[in-house]
Amino acid sequence: MTDIQQEVKNYSNAREREQVDNEADVFALVQTIQMLEKAYIKDAVHSQEYTAACSKLLVQFKAAFKLISHEYHNQLEMFTKKYNLDCPAALERIREDRPITIKNDSGNQSKVIANVVSLFITISDRLKLNLRAMDELHPDLKELYETLLTMSALSNEHNSVVKVKKWLDKLDTMSVHDELSEEEAREMIFELDSAHS
Repeated sequence: MTDIQQEVKNYSNAREREQVDNEADVFALVQTIQMLEKAYIKDAVHSQEYTAACSKLLVQFKAAFKLISHEYHNQLEMFTKKYNLDCPAALERIREDRPITIKNDSGNQSKVIANVVSLFITISDRLKLNLRAMDELHPDLKELYETLLTMSALSNEHNSVVKVKKWLDKLDTMSVHDELSEEEAREMIFELDSAHS
């Protein structure tokens, strides 16, 4: 009779144990990428922290999957089916091989530029219409900042990025119903107009 408490081994030799360990690493990395994606979607992690963590996880995933890819014919989907992993966000991130905050603007640079110009104009128009509350300006300003960061032609120290970041930081310190003063609004219009020209 067998003991119910008897340990079940997933391997019978060192090679099989190494394979199980490697698969466990891939499983953990895929789950972690999935959780990070969900956290970013819920705005529970800042974009800079997300970008750094996601980039690191993707590098680790590539290295770990290389060790087991021969077993799955280089298809991650086979691995996720075997272990019943439901991780669509992680799979998309792995397929694109970059954090969502880093877009490949080489093929759609004109679209990204049009979006940036549109956001600059939208924010400026809001201010000119005396819409100066934090909750009226913050979403568009945050989108503008994140879009600027995705442009490979601009560094984080570029004048436009710095000016937008300055105003985003200012709005971040305000409560939802706080408003910019008339003087601050005029200054913001001036700086954003000069930043996008």
